[in-house]
Amino acid sequence: MTIREELEQREKGYLSPYACLSQGVSRLHEEEPCPYRTEFQRDRDRILHCHSFRRLKRKTQVFLSPTGDHYRTRLTHTLEVSQIARTISRALFLNEDLTEAIALGHDLGHSPFGHSGESILNSICPHGYRHYEQSVRVTDIIEKQGRGLNLTNAVRNGILCHTNKTADTREGNVVRLADRIAYMNHDIEDAIRAGILCNEDLPADITEQLGDTKTKRITTLVAAVVSHGAENIGMPPEIQTLHDKLHAFMYENVYYNPIAKLEENKAKQLIEKLYHHFISHSNDLPELYQDIARQEDIHRAVCDYISGMSDGYAVDLYTELFIPKSWEK
Repeated sequence: MTIREELEQREKGYLSPYACLSQGVSRLHEEEPCPYRTEFQRDRDRILHCHSFRRLKRKTQVFLSPTGDHYRTRLTHTLEVSQIARTISRALFLNEDLTEAIALGHDLGHSPFGHSGESILNSICPHGYRHYEQSVRVTDIIEKQGRGLNLTNAVRNGILCHTNKTADTREGNVVRLADRIAYMNHDIEDAIRAGILCNEDLPADITEQLGDTKTKRITTLVAAVVSHGAENIGMPPEIQTLHDKLHAFMYENVYYNPIAKLEENKAKQLIEKLYHHFISHSNDLPELYQDIARQEDIHRAVCDYISGMSDGYAVDLYTELFIPKSWEK
């Protein structure tokens, strides 16, 4: 018996009947199993080592290209989601490896400049653009120079459904809740650091019942998911109501706040200018995206290219293409 087979047997012995077992799962393209790692462990490692994962460190979470060391980026957000999701899965005896793989991969296709970048790409690309769909496209088609990561279908489905759909597995639904728990609470902390909020601005019933610190709120929400059980991933109604009220508060006071949005129009103009440049100058695209243009179409290729850029790379490329340089002899 290989180490992988021993691990698969252990899963059968201790995981919940609602858990997704790693034995026998399918991939986009079938391949020989690893002797040491389960299929979900393999997916986790492939995501962790891919280029798109590393670029998340220079992609915006809420505040565009923040200079402070302690503001969240798309990478630190991803790690926080992974931690929360793993805690919930472990407590519910779900498959922690599957949960971790979905969490680490859920934002691989996110655009530069956060949701403002997503909005402009969605408006100008005739195919539309939604980061959760792009994350699956990254893993299926774009990574490894067009070969893709060949992830299991359970991980692919969890990534696709992490924003607003019910996943096929309990683990995928855990990640969907963990994503929101993470971003609401760390965005509060970043907004306080930025001077947009102070702790006293939070609704009194939120701080009284969920907690008056990030740690307390996350603990309360995680405990609510765990107490709700593995059969139907969710929260008790009274906690869900408070969760939804906090979510609405954040949209009104942070995500649509003029200070947080201060540079958004510039970011949109930058993305739009880059997009139209590459539509007209397809030979300027890297070879991978020229291949995509030939196999699909130029709009799909340009959207793929721009959505994969980090904030800094997009700014540097814009500067190179459109900002005059000083003359040097």
